[in-house]
Amino acid sequence: MEFKEELRNRFETLSSTNISDAMDALGYRGFTCGIRPMREAWRKIVGPAVTMKMTAAGETPQKTHLGMNAIAAAKEGDVIVIDNGGRMDTSCWGGILANAAKTKGIAGTVIDGCCRDLDDCIDADYKVFARGTVVCTARGRVIEESTNKMIQFGGVQVRPGDIVMGDSSGVVIVPQEHLEEILKKAEMLWQKEEDMIAEIRAGADILSVDAKYNYNRMLKK
Repeated sequence: MEFKEELRNRFETLSSTNISDAMDALGYRGFTCGIRPMREAWRKIVGPAVTMKMTAAGETPQKTHLGMNAIAAAKEGDVIVIDNGGRMDTSCWGGILANAAKTKGIAGTVIDGCCRDLDDCIDADYKVFARGTVVCTARGRVIEESTNKMIQFGGVQVRPGDIVMGDSSGVVIVPQEHLEEILKKAEMLWQKEEDMIAEIRAGADILSVDAKYNYNRMLKK
């Protein structure tokens, strides 16, 4: 599926919570917990997934530096999605990879685990979402098991081409087959919430606004 600029713009108008609510309403699972931007200024990331799965280092050697295959496979605007099983004791992304990805126009990297070299990522203005940072190297600890295969990311299935969206609240994964349906529902929910906020800011009684929009039932089909 081609992720056209019009689709990207529609996502960027919304929040991760709008998308998560829409998926809840439609019966799809896509939200993750605890994976957030490593810099406050990196407020939003959107793009098709290029996946990367890590596994423990051992007797089977890795032929290339981890992340290089994912960067080579990615197109401008893609998001690299790394399954490191939520590990907090080792990195799987750093400054060299961030600079290479930035140069290629990749939108950013989201990690179920940790990055390192955060200052280098900040200097390159390359967006990284992760569970945290760690100083120790991945060398001798983890290797890249696969690139552009189905992975698990924060308990959610991710395949190459699924849409990744992240902001300050967290990261959601949108299955490519249901993209338009989820977007339409999210846009409807966004508009209702914007209307509620506008009425509250104009001085309307909050209980009256809640009754008018029936907020507790907004996610009902």
